[in-house]
Amino acid sequence: MLTLRLILESLGFAWKALKSNLLRTILSLLGVTIGIFSIIAVLTLVDSLEKNIRDSLNFLGSDVIYVGKWPFTGGNSRDWWKDYIKRPNPSYNEYRFLKANLKNGETVSIFADTDEITVKGDNTSINKIKLTGSSLDYDKLFEINVERGRYFTSDEVESGRSVVILGFEVAQALFPKLENPVGKYVKIKNLRFVIVGVLKREGESFIGNSSRDFSCIIPYDSFRKLYQTGTGRWNENGSDIGLKGFTNDVGLVELENETRGAMRIKRGLKPTQKDNFVLNRPEAVAKAISGVFDVLGTAGWVIGGFSMLVGGFGIANIMFVSVKERTSIIGLQKSLGAKNFFILFQFLFESIFLSLIGGLAGLFLVWLLTLAPFGSLQVVLSVKNIVLGLGVSSVIGLVAGIVPAAMAARLDPVLAIRAN
Repeated sequence: MLTLRLILESLGFAWKALKSNLLRTILSLLGVTIGIFSIIAVLTLVDSLEKNIRDSLNFLGSDVIYVGKWPFTGGNSRDWWKDYIKRPNPSYNEYRFLKANLKNGETVSIFADTDEITVKGDNTSINKIKLTGSSLDYDKLFEINVERGRYFTSDEVESGRSVVILGFEVAQALFPKLENPVGKYVKIKNLRFVIVGVLKREGESFIGNSSRDFSCIIPYDSFRKLYQTGTGRWNENGSDIGLKGFTNDVGLVELENETRGAMRIKRGLKPTQKDNFVLNRPEAVAKAISGVFDVLGTAGWVIGGFSMLVGGFGIANIMFVSVKERTSIIGLQKSLGAKNFFILFQFLFESIFLSLIGGLAGLFLVWLLTLAPFGSLQVVLSVKNIVLGLGVSSVIGLVAGIVPAAMAARLDPVLAIRAN
């Protein structure tokens, strides 16, 4: 009960001080408001940017390892690419070898992509389309949402039939008057393909290159009829082999080790020779992204920290003035039996309350920022950042008010009553 009474009394004094010296209080709290806004705004933008990029990278799949020629994250030197350019591409024979021998691979699939192709319908065409050739189980590696029609059958994939699944925007451009173009034909490099499915619309992604709306998928052997790929040569259209592990293989450690060993055996590498292939993990991209955003977050703390320092001095100034104005009241309270800790906590609560007002104002400005249009970037003020903003405000109020509160608690009651 004493604590509750103390808090309510402190809030009452703080509110009176706020109303009686409104302009002084607002100017003093401006530093806290700007500081909290700077820190939380940067953290909110960084978190939102990171989330949007991670969501856009969902096309890489989860719990997947990719056997490829090039690393996802590049190298550390300027000429790093020279070590990779003459490496062989993953081949169709290597895919069959891994599929037959891996014990820790739940799913194994080979696929290849090419960009800037033209797809023709009856009377229309669309260019700059991404074409993907996929083997069996490609739909188990990635999220392939077929809205109309179906995915490929095993016979269609194994025999390399001329069937195709269109992205949503491709189907709309080629067959604008048809609700369901399944069964119709399109031409890719002058070869006719029958449409067996249309993908669900994904919309524009944040990084702009992961949406399947402007893509087509055909069986891998059909892709090999159009482009030189799957032989393993270094200068052909490159393929990648995707491997999905079992859920009990935490971190895919067993799958990665087994895949590395199998690839080295297949390529006849001696124990002293380096790998001439890479095992890419989507986590590597996420880790690189996190490093960049950690730097941006640190910059936000540095920028906001200076404003918070100014705001702390402003609140300390308010509290020193408040102690001086209420010296006689403090003396009266002590003469009636108020303990030193009661006076101390009274001013500390007032300081924290004032700082929280500035923090809430800063959070309100951040919330207004989330309402502004940022194109495809969705900015969301998370509960974590709200709690962080309020926590930082409380700490600033505590630090700024400790000295004035201690001065008030140590006042002699007789001298304090006679102060005015």
